[in-house]
Amino acid sequence: MSNASENLKDRVRAFWQANPCGTKFAEAETGTRAFFERVEEHRYRTEWHIPGAAGFDEARDLRVLEIGCGLGTDGARFARAGAIYTGVDLTEAAIGLARRRFELEGLPGEFRVADAEALDFADESFDLVYSHGVLHHTPDTRRAVREVHRVLRPGGRAVVMLYHRDSYNYRVNIGVLRRLGAHLLRTEAGLRLAHRLTGESLDNLREHAARVRRDARGYLSSDEFLSRNTDGAGNPLSRVYNRSEARELFSDFAEVEFAVHYLNKRRLPVVGGLLPRGLEARLASRWGWHLWIYARKGDNSGT
Repeated sequence: MSNASENLKDRVRAFWQANPCGTKFAEAETGTRAFFERVEEHRYRTEWHIPGAAGFDEARDLRVLEIGCGLGTDGARFARAGAIYTGVDLTEAAIGLARRRFELEGLPGEFRVADAEALDFADESFDLVYSHGVLHHTPDTRRAVREVHRVLRPGGRAVVMLYHRDSYNYRVNIGVLRRLGAHLLRTEAGLRLAHRLTGESLDNLREHAARVRRDARGYLSSDEFLSRNTDGAGNPLSRVYNRSEARELFSDFAEVEFAVHYLNKRRLPVVGGLLPRGLEARLASRWGWHLWIYARKGDNSGT
Protein backbone atom coordinates (compact mmCIF):
# COMPACT_ATOMS: atom_id res chain seq x y z
CA MET A 1 0.00 0.00 0.00
CA SER A 2 1.30 3.49 -0.86
CA ASN A 3 2.10 6.03 1.83
CA ALA A 4 -0.77 8.19 0.57
CA SER A 5 -3.27 5.34 0.91
CA GLU A 6 -1.97 4.42 4.34
CA ASN A 7 -2.27 8.03 5.47
CA LEU A 8 -5.83 8.20 4.14
CA LYS A 9 -6.75 5.00 5.96
CA ASP A 10 -5.31 6.43 9.18
CA ARG A 11 -7.55 9.47 8.71
CA VAL A 12 -10.57 7.23 8.04
CA ARG A 13 -9.79 5.22 11.17
CA ALA A 14 -9.37 8.37 13.29
CA PHE A 15 -12.68 9.83 12.08
CA TRP A 16 -14.73 6.71 12.83
CA GLN A 17 -12.90 6.12 16.10
CA ALA A 18 -14.08 9.56 17.21
CA ASN A 19 -17.54 9.19 15.62
CA PRO A 20 -18.80 5.59 15.85
CA CYS A 21 -21.60 5.27 13.33
CA GLY A 22 -25.04 5.74 14.89
CA THR A 23 -24.03 7.26 18.22
CA LYS A 24 -25.43 10.67 17.31
CA PHE A 25 -28.95 9.23 17.03
CA ALA A 26 -29.37 8.36 20.73
CA GLU A 27 -29.75 10.87 23.53
CA ALA A 28 -28.75 8.44 26.25
CA GLU A 29 -25.52 7.55 28.00
CA THR A 30 -23.31 5.75 25.49
CA GLY A 31 -23.09 2.03 26.14
CA THR A 32 -26.23 1.72 28.24
CA ARG A 33 -29.20 -0.48 27.42
CA ALA A 34 -31.28 2.66 26.74
CA PHE A 35 -28.61 3.91 24.34
CA PHE A 36 -28.66 0.74 22.23
CA GLU A 37 -32.46 0.58 22.27
CA ARG A 38 -32.73 4.14 20.96
CA VAL A 39 -30.10 3.55 18.29
CA GLU A 40 -32.00 0.47 17.12
CA GLU A 41 -35.38 2.23 17.18
CA HIS A 42 -34.04 5.12 15.11
CA ARG A 43 -32.31 2.86 12.58
CA TYR A 44 -35.29 0.71 11.71
CA ARG A 45 -37.77 3.58 11.84
CA THR A 46 -35.84 5.72 9.34
CA GLU A 47 -34.39 2.84 7.29
CA TRP A 48 -37.35 0.50 7.63
CA HIS A 49 -36.32 -1.45 4.52
CA ILE A 50 -33.17 -2.91 6.16
CA PRO A 51 -34.60 -6.07 7.79
CA GLY A 52 -36.13 -7.26 4.52
CA ALA A 53 -33.22 -6.17 2.35
CA ALA A 54 -30.61 -7.73 4.62
CA GLY A 55 -32.53 -10.97 5.14
CA PHE A 56 -31.83 -11.29 8.86
CA ASP A 57 -34.53 -13.94 9.34
CA GLU A 58 -32.96 -16.17 6.67
CA ALA A 59 -29.61 -16.44 8.44
CA ARG A 60 -30.26 -19.29 10.90
CA ASP A 61 -27.20 -21.56 11.22
CA LEU A 62 -25.26 -19.54 8.63
CA ARG A 63 -21.72 -18.43 9.35
CA VAL A 64 -22.13 -14.67 8.96
CA LEU A 65 -19.34 -12.09 8.78
CA GLU A 66 -20.28 -8.43 9.04
CA ILE A 67 -17.61 -6.04 7.78
CA GLY A 68 -18.03 -2.73 9.57
CA CYS A 69 -20.25 -3.90 12.41
CA GLY A 70 -20.50 -0.44 13.99
CA LEU A 71 -22.55 -0.60 17.18
CA GLY A 72 -23.71 -4.15 16.49
CA THR A 73 -27.29 -3.14 15.64
CA ASP A 74 -27.66 -5.25 12.50
CA GLY A 75 -25.39 -7.88 14.03
CA ALA A 76 -27.84 -8.35 16.90
CA ARG A 77 -30.59 -9.06 14.39
CA PHE A 78 -28.48 -11.76 12.73
CA ALA A 79 -27.61 -13.27 16.10
CA ARG A 80 -31.24 -13.26 17.28
CA ALA A 81 -32.17 -15.11 14.09
CA GLY A 82 -29.70 -17.89 14.92
CA ALA A 83 -26.72 -16.94 12.78
CA ILE A 84 -23.17 -17.86 13.83
CA TYR A 85 -22.10 -14.24 13.85
CA THR A 86 -18.70 -12.52 13.58
CA GLY A 87 -18.39 -8.74 13.45
CA VAL A 88 -15.28 -6.80 12.45
CA ASP A 89 -14.62 -3.08 12.36
CA LEU A 90 -11.66 -0.80 11.70
CA THR A 91 -11.94 0.88 15.10
CA GLU A 92 -11.63 -0.16 18.72
CA ALA A 93 -14.48 2.22 19.58
CA ALA A 94 -17.01 0.33 17.46
CA ILE A 95 -15.83 -3.11 18.54
CA GLY A 96 -16.03 -2.16 22.21
CA LEU A 97 -19.58 -0.87 21.84
CA ALA A 98 -20.75 -3.78 19.69
CA ARG A 99 -19.34 -6.29 22.17
CA ARG A 100 -21.08 -4.42 25.00
CA ARG A 101 -24.35 -4.46 23.08
CA PHE A 102 -24.21 -8.25 22.68
CA GLU A 103 -23.27 -8.73 26.34
CA LEU A 104 -26.30 -6.72 27.51
CA GLU A 105 -28.64 -8.96 25.53
CA GLY A 106 -26.78 -12.21 26.14
CA LEU A 107 -26.23 -12.80 22.43
CA PRO A 108 -23.46 -15.05 21.06
CA GLY A 109 -20.96 -13.45 18.71
CA GLU A 110 -17.29 -12.89 18.01
CA PHE A 111 -15.76 -9.45 17.48
CA ARG A 112 -12.36 -8.24 16.37
CA VAL A 113 -10.68 -5.15 14.99
CA ALA A 114 -9.85 -5.77 11.33
CA ASP A 115 -9.09 -4.01 8.05
CA ALA A 116 -11.60 -4.82 5.30
CA GLU A 117 -8.75 -4.83 2.79
CA ALA A 118 -6.80 -7.54 4.64
CA LEU A 119 -9.13 -9.80 6.61
CA ASP A 120 -7.56 -12.20 9.08
CA PHE A 121 -9.72 -15.20 8.14
CA ALA A 122 -9.00 -18.35 6.18
CA ASP A 123 -10.34 -18.82 2.67
CA GLU A 124 -13.95 -20.04 2.46
CA SER A 125 -14.74 -19.32 6.14
CA PHE A 126 -18.26 -17.86 5.81
CA ASP A 127 -21.64 -18.56 4.23
CA LEU A 128 -22.66 -14.89 4.13
CA VAL A 129 -20.68 -11.65 4.19
CA TYR A 130 -22.73 -8.56 5.00
CA SER A 131 -21.52 -4.97 4.86
CA HIS A 132 -23.86 -1.98 5.10
CA GLY A 133 -22.47 1.41 4.12
CA VAL A 134 -18.82 0.63 4.84
CA LEU A 135 -16.76 -0.41 1.81
CA HIS A 136 -17.17 2.97 0.10
CA HIS A 137 -15.16 4.44 3.01
CA THR A 138 -12.00 2.35 2.58
CA PRO A 139 -9.23 3.57 0.24
CA ASP A 140 -9.05 0.38 -1.86
CA THR A 141 -12.66 -0.78 -2.20
CA ARG A 142 -11.74 -3.21 -4.97
CA ARG A 143 -9.28 -4.98 -2.67
CA ALA A 144 -11.93 -5.17 0.05
CA VAL A 145 -14.39 -6.80 -2.36
CA ARG A 146 -11.74 -9.35 -3.33
CA GLU A 147 -11.41 -10.16 0.38
CA VAL A 148 -15.17 -10.65 0.60
CA HIS A 149 -14.95 -13.11 -2.29
CA ARG A 150 -11.97 -14.92 -0.75
CA VAL A 151 -13.54 -15.60 2.66
CA LEU A 152 -16.86 -16.80 1.22
CA ARG A 153 -17.42 -20.52 0.72
CA PRO A 154 -18.30 -21.65 -2.81
CA GLY A 155 -21.94 -20.75 -3.35
CA GLY A 156 -21.83 -18.25 -0.49
CA ARG A 157 -23.43 -14.83 -0.75
CA ALA A 158 -22.34 -11.24 -0.26
CA VAL A 159 -24.89 -8.59 0.70
CA VAL A 160 -23.28 -5.17 0.43
CA MET A 161 -24.66 -1.63 0.47
CA LEU A 162 -22.77 1.16 -1.27
CA TYR A 163 -23.78 4.78 -1.83
CA HIS A 164 -25.67 5.20 -5.10
CA ARG A 165 -24.35 7.58 -7.74
CA ASP A 166 -27.68 7.74 -9.61
CA SER A 167 -29.61 8.93 -6.56
CA TYR A 168 -31.53 12.05 -5.65
CA ASN A 169 -29.16 12.57 -2.73
CA TYR A 170 -26.04 12.58 -4.92
CA ARG A 171 -27.38 14.21 -8.10
CA VAL A 172 -29.62 16.87 -6.53
CA ASN A 173 -29.05 17.27 -2.81
CA ILE A 174 -25.24 17.03 -2.76
CA GLY A 175 -24.58 17.96 -6.37
CA VAL A 176 -26.80 21.07 -6.47
CA LEU A 177 -28.54 22.11 -3.25
CA ARG A 178 -25.68 21.59 -0.78
CA ARG A 179 -23.16 23.03 -3.22
CA LEU A 180 -25.25 26.19 -3.56
CA GLY A 181 -25.81 26.27 0.17
CA ALA A 182 -22.07 26.08 0.86
CA HIS A 183 -21.76 29.66 -0.36
CA LEU A 184 -24.10 30.78 2.42
CA LEU A 185 -21.64 29.47 5.00
CA ARG A 186 -19.13 32.22 4.30
CA THR A 187 -20.99 34.56 6.67
CA GLU A 188 -22.75 34.13 10.02
CA ALA A 189 -26.01 35.47 8.58
CA GLY A 190 -25.81 33.01 5.71
CA LEU A 191 -25.06 30.17 8.11
CA ARG A 192 -28.17 30.97 10.15
CA LEU A 193 -30.26 31.15 6.98
CA ALA A 194 -28.97 27.70 5.96
CA HIS A 195 -29.97 26.42 9.41
CA ARG A 196 -33.52 27.74 8.99
CA LEU A 197 -33.85 26.37 5.45
CA THR A 198 -32.45 22.89 6.12
CA GLY A 199 -33.02 22.23 9.81
CA GLU A 200 -29.41 21.06 10.09
CA SER A 201 -27.83 21.84 13.44
CA LEU A 202 -25.79 25.01 13.85
CA ASP A 203 -22.89 22.98 15.22
CA ASN A 204 -22.76 20.81 12.10
CA LEU A 205 -23.06 23.81 9.82
CA ARG A 206 -20.25 25.58 11.67
CA GLU A 207 -17.97 22.60 11.02
CA HIS A 208 -18.67 22.97 7.30
CA ALA A 209 -18.36 26.76 7.47
CA ALA A 210 -14.89 26.53 9.02
CA ARG A 211 -13.72 24.37 6.12
CA VAL A 212 -15.31 26.65 3.52
CA ARG A 213 -13.67 29.73 5.01
CA ARG A 214 -10.28 28.02 5.33
CA ASP A 215 -10.13 26.57 1.79
CA ALA A 216 -13.25 27.08 -0.32
CA ARG A 217 -11.70 25.72 -3.51
CA GLY A 218 -10.54 22.52 -1.84
CA TYR A 219 -13.83 22.06 0.01
CA LEU A 220 -15.83 22.45 -3.21
CA SER A 221 -13.70 20.02 -5.24
CA SER A 222 -15.76 16.99 -6.31
CA ASP A 223 -14.22 14.24 -4.17
CA GLU A 224 -13.74 16.43 -1.13
CA PHE A 225 -17.26 17.82 -1.28
CA LEU A 226 -18.83 14.37 -1.54
CA SER A 227 -16.90 13.08 1.46
CA ARG A 228 -17.63 16.08 3.66
CA ASN A 229 -21.33 16.01 2.81
CA THR A 230 -22.18 12.38 3.49
CA ASP A 231 -21.24 11.35 7.03
CA GLY A 232 -20.06 14.61 8.58
CA ALA A 233 -17.80 17.54 7.81
CA GLY A 234 -14.79 15.65 9.15
CA ASN A 235 -15.36 12.53 7.04
CA PRO A 236 -12.23 12.06 4.90
CA LEU A 237 -13.54 9.55 2.36
CA SER A 238 -16.78 8.50 0.67
CA ARG A 239 -17.40 7.16 -2.82
CA VAL A 240 -20.52 6.55 -4.91
CA TYR A 241 -21.29 3.80 -7.45
CA ASN A 242 -23.84 3.19 -10.15
CA ARG A 243 -24.95 -0.29 -11.17
CA SER A 244 -22.39 -0.74 -13.95
CA GLU A 245 -19.53 0.38 -11.68
CA ALA A 246 -20.72 -1.96 -8.93
CA ARG A 247 -21.10 -4.86 -11.36
CA GLU A 248 -17.50 -4.39 -12.47
CA LEU A 249 -16.40 -4.16 -8.82
CA PHE A 250 -18.05 -7.56 -8.15
CA SER A 251 -16.97 -9.15 -11.44
CA ASP A 252 -15.35 -12.13 -9.68
CA PHE A 253 -18.76 -13.30 -8.51
CA ALA A 254 -20.88 -15.73 -10.51
CA GLU A 255 -24.15 -13.79 -10.05
CA VAL A 256 -24.78 -10.15 -9.19
CA GLU A 257 -28.16 -8.50 -8.62
CA PHE A 258 -29.16 -5.06 -7.34
CA ALA A 259 -31.83 -3.26 -5.39
CA VAL A 260 -32.09 0.43 -4.49
CA HIS A 261 -33.55 1.71 -1.21
CA TYR A 262 -33.72 4.70 1.13
CA LEU A 263 -35.04 8.04 0.03
CA ASN A 264 -33.98 10.28 2.91
CA LYS A 265 -37.13 12.37 3.28
CA ARG A 266 -35.28 15.05 5.26
CA ARG A 267 -33.51 15.94 2.02
CA LEU A 268 -36.76 16.54 0.14
CA PRO A 269 -37.89 20.13 0.74
CA VAL A 270 -41.56 20.57 1.70
CA VAL A 271 -42.91 17.24 0.41
CA GLY A 272 -40.53 14.82 2.17
CA GLY A 273 -42.51 14.54 5.37
CA LEU A 274 -45.78 14.06 3.48
CA LEU A 275 -44.83 10.98 1.45
CA PRO A 276 -46.76 7.80 2.29
CA ARG A 277 -44.53 4.74 2.66
CA GLY A 278 -45.74 3.12 -0.57
CA LEU A 279 -44.84 6.13 -2.70
CA GLU A 280 -41.59 6.59 -0.77
CA ALA A 281 -40.62 2.98 -1.59
CA ARG A 282 -41.42 3.42 -5.30
CA LEU A 283 -39.37 6.60 -5.54
CA ALA A 284 -36.54 5.03 -3.54
CA SER A 285 -36.38 2.03 -5.89
CA ARG A 286 -35.16 4.43 -8.60
CA TRP A 287 -33.64 7.40 -6.81
CA GLY A 288 -32.62 5.94 -3.45
CA TRP A 289 -29.28 6.64 -1.79
CA HIS A 290 -28.48 3.01 -0.96
CA LEU A 291 -27.42 0.61 -3.71
CA TRP A 292 -27.72 -2.96 -2.41
CA ILE A 293 -25.59 -5.59 -4.13
CA TYR A 294 -26.44 -9.29 -3.89
CA ALA A 295 -23.56 -11.37 -5.18
CA ARG A 296 -23.11 -15.15 -5.20
CA LYS A 297 -19.69 -16.76 -5.34
CA GLY A 298 -19.38 -19.55 -7.90
CA ASP A 299 -18.93 -23.11 -6.77
CA ASN A 300 -15.70 -25.02 -7.36
CA SER A 301 -16.78 -26.00 -10.85
CA GLY A 302 -16.97 -22.33 -11.81
CA THR A 303 -20.77 -22.15 -12.01
